Amino acid sequence: MMDAYVSCISLNKDLELVQMDVKTAFLHGDLNEEIYMEQPKGYEVSGKEHLVCKLKKSLYGLKQSPRLWYQKFDAFMKTQGCTRSNEDPCLYTKKCSDESSIALILYVDDMLIVGKNKDELSLLKKNLSQTFDMKDLGDAKHILGMRITRDRSKRCIYLSQAEYISKVLKRFNMENAKPLSTPLPTYVKLSTCDSPTSDEDKQFMTKVPYQSAIGSLMYAMVATRPDIAFAVGVVSRFMSNPGKKHWDALKLIMRYLSGTKDKCLCLGRGDVSIIGYTDSDYGGCADSRKSTSGYIFQIMGGAIA
Repeated sequence: MMDAYVSCISLNKDLELVQMDVKTAFLHGDLNEEIYMEQPKGYEVSGKEHLVCKLKKSLYGLKQSPRLWYQKFDAFMKTQGCTRSNEDPCLYTKKCSDESSIALILYVDDMLIVGKNKDELSLLKKNLSQTFDMKDLGDAKHILGMRITRDRSKRCIYLSQAEYISKVLKRFNMENAKPLSTPLPTYVKLSTCDSPTSDEDKQFMTKVPYQSAIGSLMYAMVATRPDIAFAVGVVSRFMSNPGKKHWDALKLIMRYLSGTKDKCLCLGRGDVSIIGYTDSDYGGCADSRKSTSGYIFQIMGGAIA
């Protein structure tokens, strides 16, 4: 959601939108305690195999490595005169000398930087590269599995996950499935009564990657495909004990994505303010008779939640 909002701001004010990547981010963290490890296989010091190594820096695999990396990055950003957002601790902003602003949003080792003042942008990128091992990726085109296509003349930006969806479909052998026009047809009614009861059905479902498939669909849902949110929510209710009918319903969602994988979010046709709508059905759950709520939030004409 924050990536979409930053993109909208860059559209509205016609700002530069660039991307950088931190190489081996977790190795930049400074340890706060003493940690020892066995000598790695193949790198033992002859005659000193009984000794252990004392770590001077954080390593991948340590539980505290992500936190230490963030603390290191946060301290650096403060030296650059940047202010951390209270709402999102990975969003930093800075006022420039010409009264314009720079915004940087970090996701582990990927970052988007937005700003109007090219000199200030270049200075921040230079200081980042001098402090960390960075890779300058230029104008933002692909981040976190999302492809970014920008039309500055129309002030529009398009976010898609066609490549990611293709990989998901191939992973679950659905790349050649017959496409559907809707993710979950209205005639599909799911219930806990559809969970397996016979030993044969239970044995069959142990070989079905139900939970893994839902997790893969959820990433597309929260990133660029809010149109499958309701359908994914329905099949997610049965993750603890899914049956064949639940699996068939999940494959319907994949068939829908198979025919619409090139669809994308288009941002830039409206106001920057957030607009939301909400509604619910009445007693739609077949098991509990509870109602199901639904909502949609938009920025500049594009659904972000």
